[in-house]
Amino acid sequence: MLGMVLAAGAGRRLRPYTDTLPKALVPVDGETTIMDISLRNLAEVDLREVVVIVGYAAQAVHERKEELERRHGVKLTLVHNDKAEEWNNAYSLWCARDYFAQGALLVNGDTVHPVSVEKTLLSAPETSDILLAVDDVKKLADEEMKVTLDGGAVRRITKLMDPAEAYGEYIGATLIRPGAAERLADALQATFERDPQLYYEDGYQEMIERGEQIHVAPIGEVDWVEVDNHDDLAKARTIAVRY
Repeated sequence: MLGMVLAAGAGRRLRPYTDTLPKALVPVDGETTIMDISLRNLAEVDLREVVVIVGYAAQAVHERKEELERRHGVKLTLVHNDKAEEWNNAYSLWCARDYFAQGALLVNGDTVHPVSVEKTLLSAPETSDILLAVDDVKKLADEEMKVTLDGGAVRRITKLMDPAEAYGEYIGATLIRPGAAERLADALQATFERDPQLYYEDGYQEMIERGEQIHVAPIGEVDWVEVDNHDDLAKARTIAVRY
């Protein structure tokens, strides 16, 4: 199984940091970046072959590649999203489709969370080929990527949902088992071909509409944050120093 980091986004709400850096390389603890935390977590669960999907400011990742490999004891394979500044991340994840068949633990490159999330996913029962890390404790609002369940499986995954209806929030970490490879790639392609501004989570919804079972792994009481803006970054810096 591989580690996988989705790190192609521009993160314009984090300027001036992201004038020259992808969001994943924004520092959250001294010189420690979001990507450092992602790679450290993956290495701690012995996922040392890591695919990183790059796009916006990809050169910055190339320049740090050897240092990141040395610091975390990992081997990085960089996959290029040629439409990172035009299209949303359904296409971005599809760019890494050739690696799905090896199995992957995918983490969003803008999420700061502890390694307990990776451990929760890897230790969960094999109920489905795709397993989502979900926060079922946090009070939700409109912006979160929310899920509802039906008989234990995901019924809907979308931001466009009344928070009161949701079971919890998908936190940007997915276990992709090898058996899902072709079906996931096909669903992602159908999703971005329908609308290139859709999210990869819309690809999961496409799979569900086709009859796929996708289950969740609740992460419990965990401090984490998706870093979209400067307020999120401030929260990430209070969290990251405790990891």
